[in-house]
Amino acid sequence: MRFLEKTSNPAFTDYFWKNRNPTTSQKMTVGGIMTKTLFCLLVITTIVVAIWKLYANGTSIKWFASGGMLAAIVISIVLSVRQQWAHVLVPLYAVAKGFFLGGITAYAQARFPDLPYQAIGVTILTFFVVLFLYQTRLIVVTNKVKSVIITVCTTLFVVYFISWILSFFGIKSFIWGTSWLAIGFNIFAAIFAALSLLLDFDYIERQKNKASKYKEWMATWGLLVTLIWLYVEILRLMKKFAIRF
Repeated sequence: MRFLEKTSNPAFTDYFWKNRNPTTSQKMTVGGIMTKTLFCLLVITTIVVAIWKLYANGTSIKWFASGGMLAAIVISIVLSVRQQWAHVLVPLYAVAKGFFLGGITAYAQARFPDLPYQAIGVTILTFFVVLFLYQTRLIVVTNKVKSVIITVCTTLFVVYFISWILSFFGIKSFIWGTSWLAIGFNIFAAIFAALSLLLDFDYIERQKNKASKYKEWMATWGLLVTLIWLYVEILRLMKKFAIRF
């Protein structure tokens, strides 16, 4: 079934991987994806550090997080219909996410010193653990596994979207609090953010040396989406534990 071949990450759906540039002889490689991903992570890190310094010097960063998130959404929409611009749009996406992460982590760092560093460490560790599980086939990405992860991740995003809409009416959803229910939801979301990496690895492995070279930027975008989601979930969870305990 085509549905089972898709992932919860929009960058890895069939729509994005149809060969729209058949005359290109160069193909997507894992090395190319890793190089581009590391470059984008360096861009994000540089912006985050710069925003931290601005905040420490008393500069208002009130709109950095929301502005970065809005810009990232707009860029993602444009990228979905103009994939040939990926070499420009994906670095811009990294810049937007840098502002978003810089905004949320500056506040976290100010209130809970070194917490963002710990969240980064846990995110990196989780990435390599999931990669190890995938490479050693301790977890096999079957159609049933894909179906479960896709269903759960879709449900999570719907819950987040509804909670975001409700916030405009002054209604605070339980997921933003520090109750055990909120913490449990956060743990659940973090687990499936990590598991969604399995789908990303699987799709990249099946497309390597087949898809056009520019798809490396699309794969980079997909990994960034998942990694940033995972980091945000871990940071939120650690903040909740810090507040509660």
